[in-house]
Amino acid sequence: MLTLILGGARSGKSTRALSLAQGRVLFVATAEALDDEMAARIAAHKAERPAEWDTLEEPRDIARSLHARVDRYDTIVIDCLTLWVANLLEVGGTPSEWIAPLLAAYEAGNANWVVISNEVGLGLVPDNALGRRYRDALGVVNQLVAEAADRVTLMVAGVPLSVKGETSR
Repeated sequence: MLTLILGGARSGKSTRALSLAQGRVLFVATAEALDDEMAARIAAHKAERPAEWDTLEEPRDIARSLHARVDRYDTIVIDCLTLWVANLLEVGGTPSEWIAPLLAAYEAGNANWVVISNEVGLGLVPDNALGRRYRDALGVVNQLVAEAADRVTLMVAGVPLSVKGETSR
């Protein structure tokens, strides 16, 4: 089962994802601690996760890093596509090129995946070209993952709203 959890900042996406993870869990973290504030955010997220979960820190090549691991886990949580897309903008390529290997890795294994991403298309149009390119790329990535997903949940103020498939509270 592939579940996509979308929402704005601080909408409860990560909390929801943690509640869905069962069995042997691999948590894939895409953030990089490039400053003190991000390091503190990463530390806070780590503290929320069960100690027995494995963590893979992979800011760019998730599919390659998961290749040898896909059959070791019952659940794989990817947090988050938002930062992953920002990281990939630096190396080039297109959203379709980025997402195809990731979805192939999902298909190659038996684990349930819970994928987190921000919904950035509901706000203001960014005032610069890079911001618009990022918003558009993340929007396409979210669409491609949502199309492949069994369930899509939109988090609003901590409340899960079912967009596709069934969501249990």
